[in-house]
Amino acid sequence: MTERADDPEASLTAATEAHGLEALISRAARAGKGPAPVERWNPAFCGDLDMEIRQDGTWFYLGTPIGRMPLVQLFSSVLRKDEDGKTYLVTPVEKVGIRVVDAPFIAVEMGVSGAGDGQVITFRTNVGDVVEAGPDHPLRFVDEDATGGLKPYVLVRGRLEALVARPVMYELVEHGEEIEVGGRRMFAVRSRGAVYPIMPAEKLQRLSA
Repeated sequence: MTERADDPEASLTAATEAHGLEALISRAARAGKGPAPVERWNPAFCGDLDMEIRQDGTWFYLGTPIGRMPLVQLFSSVLRKDEDGKTYLVTPVEKVGIRVVDAPFIAVEMGVSGAGDGQVITFRTNVGDVVEAGPDHPLRFVDEDATGGLKPYVLVRGRLEALVARPVMYELVEHGEEIEVGGRRMFAVRSRGAVYPIMPAEKLQRLSA
């Protein structure tokens, strides 16, 4: 690739100009198809874009939803979350910040195969990623203090997670079972030999009473 990092017409930060979004699309497309090797790239930070991923997974640019799924999938392929907790669009020569309200992806579908220690739970995200929960793609469950609800997340790649959509969460907990974890009975799910606690068994009993 023989791109000039200092060309303002090609810069991702030109997205505030009339043809900026087209330049951003072009730059992201050149990074390659599918998830790009963004973890290996260390470009200069070029500022923030007025781009946001809302809690329901909808992408916005300049306050307007991006309705073209191929475009959303293209941007998602060059996403990276860094140690600073911020999320960026990354190409070999540029890095720009975007806002993420919750998680960058939504797990919209799941499938289960096998049973017991051989059980495998597979998720599909809203942008087409397919991951099997397990040591490489762990699940975690977060209590929602405001609502008393539960929010499951599955790691997709790097530090990027998918929030499990509520209908899928209900399906997920149907595969839960009581398992002893660290000397305590937990309501948990299994996938690829790993156990993911959802809540203490006694809490589930109180909620079910």
